Amino acid sequence: MARFRRKPVAAPGAAVPREEQLSLVNMFQAQLVRVREKMGAESTRDDPRALATRMFLVVLALSGIGIMLQLSHASTTMAPDGFWHSTLMQLVLRLGSLGALLVGLQLGPQGLRRWIGPLFGLSIVLLALCYVPGVGIEVNGARRWIETGFGKFQPSELARVVGLLWLAHKVADIRPPVRMFGPQVRPLLGVGALVFGLILLETDTGGALLFLVCWSLLLVVALGQVRRVIGPFAVLGLAGAGAAFALSPYVRKRIGDWFDPSGNPQVQDAMHALASGDVFGVGVGQGLWRNARTPHLESDYIYALVGEELGLFGMLLVAGLFATLLFLGLRYVLCIKDRYAALAGFGLLLSVVVQAMIHMQVAVQLAPPKGMTLPFLSHGGTALLVSSFAMGVVLGAARRDAAPSTADAAELAGTTNTEPGRSGSATAPTTTVAST
Repeated sequence: MARFRRKPVAAPGAAVPREEQLSLVNMFQAQLVRVREKMGAESTRDDPRALATRMFLVVLALSGIGIMLQLSHASTTMAPDGFWHSTLMQLVLRLGSLGALLVGLQLGPQGLRRWIGPLFGLSIVLLALCYVPGVGIEVNGARRWIETGFGKFQPSELARVVGLLWLAHKVADIRPPVRMFGPQVRPLLGVGALVFGLILLETDTGGALLFLVCWSLLLVVALGQVRRVIGPFAVLGLAGAGAAFALSPYVRKRIGDWFDPSGNPQVQDAMHALASGDVFGVGVGQGLWRNARTPHLESDYIYALVGEELGLFGMLLVAGLFATLLFLGLRYVLCIKDRYAALAGFGLLLSVVVQAMIHMQVAVQLAPPKGMTLPFLSHGGTALLVSSFAMGVVLGAARRDAAPSTADAAELAGTTNTEPGRSGSATAPTTTVAST
């Protein structure tokens, strides 16, 4: 049924205004304007510490679902001795991830800034060590790990987080407008290409793609020239994808498995596990496809395990939690006054959410298989600890941002009210807010 709106009453003697019909498009646009105005009004009252608390609870919820799924998977695929050992290791890893989250929360981006150069250099050295015989470990044709004596360590996870912090440090003092390929930006592009190449040659196509996406988006946002750089970045991205497809048989096989999954039993089994879950799943611990020895169902394809045991409801719940984390995180970084901390928080938030997005797309066959874990849910020591530390650093930006700076503290300490009977006047303190 059509709705009508009468225009404002005309002045005396003027023509009588006619009614105009409101189309669905006009109605939608009007509602969109109202929602945007309401969100804009609410965003001015956002408290970064309150948003950080909500994000912390979302991370805890995801981690809780993760340990439930890990114990469920181990309970039916291992002997009793192996199950209790796996349970103990999971508890240690989860406690370690909570500790990493709290350490990152304590430090924040500002606390790491003075050490970011040496840490980034160390992460590049660790990436190079993956290619050293006797140090790097090769698994299924990929050299992504190094042996530490306590277990395997994946340097690409650390390099992504430290690299984004280093980039935020470098671009924080660059004020737009800046020439995209000017002298200030070319070194940053070169360093990003170096790290991307080291990760890609391991071979870790998914990790390299994730690093490139986060690095590029952070650089574009920091320079504030989206329209000018979107074209060059698109051209470079397509050229890189074409080169990888032409030069790497590994990439060609992955893309071939995407278009024709019949040649990859892992992809087929993951889809069968998803389909068997229906709306509410078969129940925790009742999944059958892990007993069929579907490879890496607890790590690279854990979203398929979510679909099997928790059904469509569980899949939407997990996807909704990550969407909530992104929504709260974007509001959160806009509240941070320090430019470096805001950029670092944005980059690290992307590194977690984009990784989750790629994993879920792979599980439902919307992207080629990549062997990428789902943050906070998948089995894996390095990925879990690094993702938790990254989110802790993001949340720590609010804690550091809320504390008064040294100059402000000195000014507040030196400002006193005039007591009765003494000469002089009170001076109100002034606070300078840095622009984000």
